[in-house]
Amino acid sequence: MLTHLHIENYALIEQLDLELHDGFSVITGETGAGKSILLGAIGLILGNRADSKSIKTGANRCVVEATFNLNGYDCTDFFSENDLEYDASECIIRRELTSTGKSRAFINDTPVQLTLLKTLGDSLIDIHSQHQNLLLSQANFQLSALDTIAENTTLLQQYHNEYSAYRQLCDDYEQAVNQAQQSHDDEEYLRFQLQQLADAKLQDGEQADLEAEQEILEHAEEIKQALYSAGEALQTTTDGNDALSLMRSAMQSLEHITSVLPAADELLQRLQSCNIELQDIADEIASQSDSVEYNPERLSYVSERLGTIYSLQKKHHLDSVAELLELQANLEQKLNLITNSDELLADLQKKRDAKRAEAVAIADKLHKKRTDAAKTLQKQVSTILQSLGMPNVLFQVETQTGDLTSTGIDIVTFLFSANKNVPPQPISKIASGGEIARLMLSLKSILATKQNLPTIIFDEIDTGVSGVIAEKMAHIMSDMASNGRQVISITHLPQIAAIGQHHFKVYKDDTADSTLSHIIPLTADQRIEEIAHMLSGANLTEAALQNAKALLG
Repeated sequence: MLTHLHIENYALIEQLDLELHDGFSVITGETGAGKSILLGAIGLILGNRADSKSIKTGANRCVVEATFNLNGYDCTDFFSENDLEYDASECIIRRELTSTGKSRAFINDTPVQLTLLKTLGDSLIDIHSQHQNLLLSQANFQLSALDTIAENTTLLQQYHNEYSAYRQLCDDYEQAVNQAQQSHDDEEYLRFQLQQLADAKLQDGEQADLEAEQEILEHAEEIKQALYSAGEALQTTTDGNDALSLMRSAMQSLEHITSVLPAADELLQRLQSCNIELQDIADEIASQSDSVEYNPERLSYVSERLGTIYSLQKKHHLDSVAELLELQANLEQKLNLITNSDELLADLQKKRDAKRAEAVAIADKLHKKRTDAAKTLQKQVSTILQSLGMPNVLFQVETQTGDLTSTGIDIVTFLFSANKNVPPQPISKIASGGEIARLMLSLKSILATKQNLPTIIFDEIDTGVSGVIAEKMAHIMSDMASNGRQVISITHLPQIAAIGQHHFKVYKDDTADSTLSHIIPLTADQRIEEIAHMLSGANLTEAALQNAKALLG
């Protein structure tokens, strides 16, 4: 439950520290005193959207911090899964908003994303504001309420898993059908493309070899002449002026002086090494010269082969033989799928239908549990509404079956009638504001027994009611505040305010340069005076004081 609320510089609140308690608490105050501001601040720590305009004028940032006692509410999995420090007796949620629009959120001093803050907040506080009464006429809310009564959480998760898998298989099957149809339309062209590639008999790496060979063949005479000239310069000539002959003469000259000049021997050895290398080069030049020949027929074949490769690359917008071979493999795979498409589609259809059958089986279980829960809910809501001044009420939960959807096969409608001889109709068509308020409170009180929510806040759920009915609504909220649950009601009715175990008052205070909102806990005497004002208005009368004392018992 919410044990402490700290607010700084939010709207008209400059500084607020509020200790809260378990049981049933009420908050009262004049219209516009700041009750909605208080709810807005609590909404921030629940992950609601932040607006820098909410920061008090003149301040650079606002802070809202709430402390919760989670004893009795098993939250260990949430904190463990999200690597958060856990202390059941003290969980602190903080939200900071700066005037530049930056927002930060913390759980036990660990920065978190707003989605995580909202997930935790939804499990800690349920705020029922006036506009939420409109939810009562919405089909998804009605179905969700029925599932809560039926305790369908686990079964719903199983169904959602099966339904999601079924929908994925539906999408896969539809995509496969479309692809098969498109492929059949393109089959002739695909086969033509594949045949062209197959006829080319491409080999990975051949393009580079062919391009190198073409370069040699196109310059064969030039290459051969250059090799001949190089060989002539190195090999033995008639006049002895070639490089190898001159090298041998130099070595002979050095041999004559090695005995008298020690350094000549080293020079001789170096020349001998050079001679061996030059001879090897000369031999290689001769070999290369023998291998190079002008071959017009081979050049024609190489050019034609490269032309085929270049044409295929240009046609398919590819840059290499490897990519053409990959395309060929893909075409073969596509054509294979076309050939076997009927078999593949039949297999996908079989899997889809099997998964649908599994989803339908769980949907049928949900339908049975919902049907049983509908009878229970009808009886319980009717009993409560009769105690709230509707002796002739008819409340029915109608369940019909339809197509498979994300929530099952059920179509749920809440039907209502408050008067004799008036057949029940959908709530949106027949219920008044006061009737909807009582109906929503009845439903919330029943749902509270099934939900493990620490704190429930009602924002003027008493709209449209008064007198003894308001008192009975207060007793229902008081009964909800049991087993450690905290219920807080923001109200304008003295009959509800008097039932609260704890009473807080919201008021405005005008200073020289600003207007501030405050909220304070009331003492016993202050409660009498506050309720008396609620009964008689600004002019406090003795009769009003006596009535207030009577209401407070």
